[in-house]
Amino acid sequence: MCEVSFVSQAERIAKLRDIINSSDNIVFFGGAGVSTESNIPDFRSAKGLFSERTGKKGFSPEEMLSRTFFLKYPEDFFDYYKNKLVYKDAQPNNAHLALAKLEQMGKLKAVITQNVDGLHQKAGSKMVLELHGSANRNYCMKCNKHFSLDYLLEYEGLPKCDRCGGIVRPDVVLYEESLDTNILTRAIRFIENAEVLIVAGTSLTVYPAAGLIRYYTGKNLVLINKTPTQYDYLANLVINDSIGKTLKACVM
Repeated sequence: MCEVSFVSQAERIAKLRDIINSSDNIVFFGGAGVSTESNIPDFRSAKGLFSERTGKKGFSPEEMLSRTFFLKYPEDFFDYYKNKLVYKDAQPNNAHLALAKLEQMGKLKAVITQNVDGLHQKAGSKMVLELHGSANRNYCMKCNKHFSLDYLLEYEGLPKCDRCGGIVRPDVVLYEESLDTNILTRAIRFIENAEVLIVAGTSLTVYPAAGLIRYYTGKNLVLINKTPTQYDYLANLVINDSIGKTLKACVM
């Protein structure tokens, strides 16, 4: 159960530091809020991507990132995708760096992320489970040849395979598509076996990813988010502050 609200922020940071120092079996589960300090917008905050009412053709952002829209209006999809979801020059922030350091110390067993930006790997993390895929991976829908992000970004018009002419799409999970079963199963296994689960930068409203927290039975559930979530009551520790600042204070 979450601690009482009058506990100071400094005390919360100190408690998290003690939790981290005393465990060698930590799993981190992060959402879009982990990358906002790298100047990548999140989705559901007041200034997030989904705060836009409509995009091209009057569709909402959620609709424009759906499989149906992609198949029906592929050129519009790629125009929106390249401008709103790809941040090639973004760099890891203190949260990514702190997590990479925890892994190097042997404390962090896995990073489970809803993000597609690849910043965890860029920071040095090795065990990263990408629930929603990666913008850095792209493949031909016809022959499955793989392509770099640069190939997709530099292609004029609808990106086509240089081998068979099929459409090259990003290896990301669109709305109406299922998560990779293998990755989801591995994520559940890590969470089930974790002693400490740190959940950060996610509203915990998008399923099935949000349901992963239900598999945790360890002794310390930590939630770090700018705003409250529906699962705060389950946590041993809730910190409503910057993820990068919080983790840096505990690790670096």
